[in-house]
Amino acid sequence: MKSTFFFGAAITAFAKLTSGAGVTGAAEGFAKGVTGGGSATPVYPTTNAQLVSYLGDSSARVIILTKTFDFTGTEGTTTSTGCAPWGTASACQLAINKDSWCDNYESSAPKVSVSYDNAGVLGITVKSNKSLVGQGSAGIIKGKGLRIVSGASNIIIQNVHITNLNPKYVWGGDAITLDNTDLVWIDHVKTSLIGRQHIVLGNNPSKRVTISNSEIDGSSSWSATCDGHHYWAMYFTGSNDLVTLKGNYIHHTSGRSPKVAGNTLLHAVNNYWYANSGHAFEVDSGAYIVVEGSVFQNVDLMVDTSSVGGKIFTSPSTSANAACSAYLGHTCQVNAFGSTTSYTGSDTSFFSSFSGKNVASASTASSAQSSVLSNAGIGKI
Repeated sequence: MKSTFFFGAAITAFAKLTSGAGVTGAAEGFAKGVTGGGSATPVYPTTNAQLVSYLGDSSARVIILTKTFDFTGTEGTTTSTGCAPWGTASACQLAINKDSWCDNYESSAPKVSVSYDNAGVLGITVKSNKSLVGQGSAGIIKGKGLRIVSGASNIIIQNVHITNLNPKYVWGGDAITLDNTDLVWIDHVKTSLIGRQHIVLGNNPSKRVTISNSEIDGSSSWSATCDGHHYWAMYFTGSNDLVTLKGNYIHHTSGRSPKVAGNTLLHAVNNYWYANSGHAFEVDSGAYIVVEGSVFQNVDLMVDTSSVGGKIFTSPSTSANAACSAYLGHTCQVNAFGSTTSYTGSDTSFFSSFSGKNVASASTASSAQSSVLSNAGIGKI
């Protein structure tokens, strides 16, 4: 009887434990209302094949990661001729000749032999109505990223660490790719040791995206700037993208953190940029950016001033920030700078683009500095 009672109690306890499994909190900003897999019964993949199947099928899924899923070496390696656009020093990234990139764009660069893991080059297919959630600090995907397919919508990626995608090589792989998507929430995610982009939005519109409480870790032994700071961080250039970037820790990068173009409307609020040896924002034609309540510490340039083709509002003063109220629903918060070359952007001509959309709230830069470091990344929900 004792053993039977204990077994029954254990089953009850396990049911209580798993009944609460799934997404924590709710998205703020443009992706507000996303539900992912909703109330689907949680599934717990134990193999790479199961994980791939759950993410790529047509069912609503709540997928809980309780371990490291290591894809390195599972699809073989390729050795071929690439190039060294930034030199052959040990700290410099080399480049895979993807789509003849070395031949067409870096034809004068020295040719070198490259050997890379095939799994990292193309991410796992993710279809609509999925919640992918890591348990504690255990949810790690190594050697392969996530690729949300064209036309997919209603997706949540939370508390997951994606790492080790051929970091020695440009074109070695992207951590999270979106293209022609809608309602995507990336929350408490960490990306590290990535070959190309940590988060990239393709040329087609991704209409409602929120990236929150995440850590973009650019620390690497190889970089395009040959200084241990990853250059390719975030790439928001899809046509008519809507991106909320809130509460993220973006550090040890050297550029494109993010690059914005393609009629992308970006609300960057309460983020913490740290230790960037180049520039944070690249503001190309078609960029519409509001940056508020954020911290820039040890960032060489807040904005790449060599070619500012888009529009950016950097919350330059309390008086100027009042203009936000009519369209963003609050007075914008001033940014904070330490050992950083700031940039004054006062263009408000695009503020009407926020009308009728879900806009994230904002707190002061001083509160963001402490909250981001304690809250952003995996294992902090």
